[in-house]
Amino acid sequence: MDRKYIEEIFPQIGKIKSKKLQDSVVKAWLLAVEEGGWDRIDDVPFTLLADVEASLIEHTRMVTDMATAIGETRNDLDMDILIAGALVHDVGKLLEYERRGETIVKSSYGKLVRHPVSGYGLVLAAGMPIEVAHIVAAHSKEGESVIRSPEAIVIHHCDFTDFDIARTA
Repeated sequence: MDRKYIEEIFPQIGKIKSKKLQDSVVKAWLLAVEEGGWDRIDDVPFTLLADVEASLIEHTRMVTDMATAIGETRNDLDMDILIAGALVHDVGKLLEYERRGETIVKSSYGKLVRHPVSGYGLVLAAGMPIEVAHIVAAHSKEGESVIRSPEAIVIHHCDFTDFDIARTA
């Protein structure tokens, strides 16, 4: 996998105005692929908690599109931070999960460290600002103990909206 592949699966990267932030989104995904030992990620589910059809890629696109729509409607959010945060909010799942044969399961690493924590480390290692790392760390239940930024609130709700709807399908 390379930059071109990441940009193809996540065309929303092009909506980020900052070239540096675009580069760091790509770098975060490539770091996760490498550290997680993935040879392909097209069939990685976005959750192991429920039987849903959507992949991690589809879920990430959906959350990004929903968050972008909210940001464009509100007009008071940092759109680069919002879009970047949406694109990497679940990047840590590539460390939390692993492929065993044809099945994706929770990894040994993932039994010890959930994706918001591993994702936080990945995005910082990729050179992303703390505002994006905050979104990753705060988007799930781990965020209940911090004050979420406005952008993190949006990602949190978009993430759970997509999860809740997917569970009922």
